[in-house]
Amino acid sequence: MASYLYDLIARRAPSADKVFLETPEGRKLTYGDLAAGSARFAQALAKLGVVAGDRVAVQVEKSPEAILLYLACLRAGAVFLPLNTAYTPAEIDYFLGDAKPRVFVCDPASRDKLAAVAEKAGARIETLGVKEDGSLLDLARQQAATFADVERGKDDLAAILYTSGTTGRSKGAMLSHDNLASNALTLVDYWRFSKDDVLIHALPIYHTHGLFVAMNTLLLAGGSMFFLPKLDAELIMKLMPRATSMMGVPTFYVRLLQHAGLTKEATKHMRLFVSGSAPLLAETHREWRDRTGHAILERYGMTETNMNTSNPYAGDRVAGTVGFPLPGVSARVTDPDTGKPLPRGEIGMIEVKGPNVFKGYWQMPEKTKAEFREDGFFITGDLGKIDDKGYVHIVGRGKDLVITGGFNVYPIEVETEIDGMPGVVESAVVGLPHADFGEGVTAVVVPQKGAELDEKEIISALEQRLAKFKLPKRVLFVDELPRNTMGKVQKAALRQTYNDLYK
Repeated sequence: MASYLYDLIARRAPSADKVFLETPEGRKLTYGDLAAGSARFAQALAKLGVVAGDRVAVQVEKSPEAILLYLACLRAGAVFLPLNTAYTPAEIDYFLGDAKPRVFVCDPASRDKLAAVAEKAGARIETLGVKEDGSLLDLARQQAATFADVERGKDDLAAILYTSGTTGRSKGAMLSHDNLASNALTLVDYWRFSKDDVLIHALPIYHTHGLFVAMNTLLLAGGSMFFLPKLDAELIMKLMPRATSMMGVPTFYVRLLQHAGLTKEATKHMRLFVSGSAPLLAETHREWRDRTGHAILERYGMTETNMNTSNPYAGDRVAGTVGFPLPGVSARVTDPDTGKPLPRGEIGMIEVKGPNVFKGYWQMPEKTKAEFREDGFFITGDLGKIDDKGYVHIVGRGKDLVITGGFNVYPIEVETEIDGMPGVVESAVVGLPHADFGEGVTAVVVPQKGAELDEKEIISALEQRLAKFKLPKRVLFVDELPRNTMGKVQKAALRQTYNDLYK
């Protein structure tokens, strides 16, 4: 019996005493600890009634135990469903109601406010904390350090990741064992990871970047990592002499460039800096190269596909591009209306196909069908072009998606909340250039005549309903929104009008 992805990880693991993970406090987990700890958690899940195909939803802070739980889900045949720690109970209510998990794991401090939400969805609620505490950990500690892994094949589901929809209804992207395994193996080779690598990991682990790209790649390479709870520029600078690589979002590099200690000498032990999840400004790319002598490697991925393209490891890493399609991945640019492939250099819809592309949206067969071409290509929703040298350029987002600090924000989610407030006629939410976050979420609001709306009050009200990363950085007030002859709000005009707001 074998779980496809976990078996691959286990077979490629180095010696049991090699350290996989080290925290800033000096806590270490070896590859042997990963095997034993994930077995205990898998036993615990089985005790709670989890069987093959059951969903296990997880909203916990970043900790070594959270990684053990992820591996345990693979071994128990469960479908891992990580949820952003910033999601409010109202948002969690939707996810649990849609996915119907067997077990919902949350932070001990959140149990009381989420218990009713879990009960409503029919999920057993357990806790897991950063202080090596929680009911699930207590149960796991009572279990044996061995587990007969549940049989799971390449096409069986390993995870569901929710990605917001433009209609306001979030979609669960179903990722198979092979979706995750094939992509991680490709990245091991393409980015030349080995057992000698030490990765600085300061990303969240509820997101595909920090969990699947970073974690799976290092596990399949047999490498090690410094496991940081969050971005800490001072700590990262101290760790660089002991590390070889880092994966981050553009915000990481902007913050590190503000550190006086960032020099060629400080980064000489590093071999690779990777950036993704949001567009990296060309000026950030150039300044980083000038300061460190390293060219940041920018790549392009999505929740539904993991990584699609990457600038080369050896070769020109061109600022403003996301490189070439990865081995095994096909990419093309098509006319958004007809689906007809466009010549190189022309801007259109980016479509991709490969073993990395997800199996579809959870319980949304019609939506899944609409997002795929008949020949199997997935319509990404991203607008871009492929130049004469084969480099892929992302020039914008379809559907007005805002990417802020590496997180996706669909305007409709924020607009719906604002439009429901007293004194509001309507609103439009756009992303504007922001040096730190890539794009700043910005709300443009039309008040009712005579209404006295306040920017701080609107943001404060939204804090109760939306995750922090979705909150507008500014709320602007206008008499009316720009519209075309068909009555559609022209968000491009808003972006142009307020383009310099954060400069």
